[in-house]
Amino acid sequence: MSGVRPLDMAQPTWLGTVPGRAPGGRSVAAAAASAARGEHKRQQAEQDERCCQSQTGHTRAYARRPCLVSRAQCPSVFSPSVENLVAQLTRLPGIGQRTAQRLAFHILQRPSEEALALAAALTEVKERVRFCRECGNLTEEETCAICLDARRDHATICVVEQPVDVVSLERTHEYRGLYHVLGGALSPIDGVEPGDLRIDELLRRVEANGVLEVVLATNPTMTGEATASYLADRLRDRVRVTRLASGLPVGGDLEYADEVTLGRALSGRREI
Repeated sequence: MSGVRPLDMAQPTWLGTVPGRAPGGRSVAAAAASAARGEHKRQQAEQDERCCQSQTGHTRAYARRPCLVSRAQCPSVFSPSVENLVAQLTRLPGIGQRTAQRLAFHILQRPSEEALALAAALTEVKERVRFCRECGNLTEEETCAICLDARRDHATICVVEQPVDVVSLERTHEYRGLYHVLGGALSPIDGVEPGDLRIDELLRRVEANGVLEVVLATNPTMTGEATASYLADRLRDRVRVTRLASGLPVGGDLEYADEVTLGRALSGRREI
């Protein structure tokens, strides 16, 4: 036990260091590499501060805060035209900064003919496509092809929120009536009132065209249900009003169904 040094008598780590090792037991080479990494980080931070200051116009003291300008937005990385393209692409739904950059690089790498064809298609669709004067669906004429189709059941109108909902219903090949696109759903929180939707046009169509049934096919969301209830109150004494059934999806399991969906499936049951 005489050769064992008491714990409180142990020498500090800075005494008796081994030649070729820095304090703490690290080698001189490791310490030098760590110092080099720290210097690189410091230089990179200064570069980011200068970039932030040049973009925002703030003083150096303010620039020492976390830089709000990403490195991809620095003028040394992208040209102004590329930055403008990325900014415009981020306006699209579901497109973030990185996805917009990848799309911009893809456009730049493609031949000029393809890029110009894309630009021409965007210009053409904005110039030629309009809303149908009868139903509000997208068309290039005054009246869409569905409203002009004599084989359709003109006594039934299906009310939807957006033109994309018409596409979804047409894919089923089960509905042969007409449509009416509201252009949205009632949402007082977002400032969407009945006057902002095509509700008055729907009432005029029901009164003038001899419509017998109106199918409410708004989305089963809080705003969609509120819109359906409002329309039902306005149409109930004028025409038969029905609502799309909601319940279990095809191939679904009762175990994974929520209470609302399962309850609607029970209330909407039918004989077979």
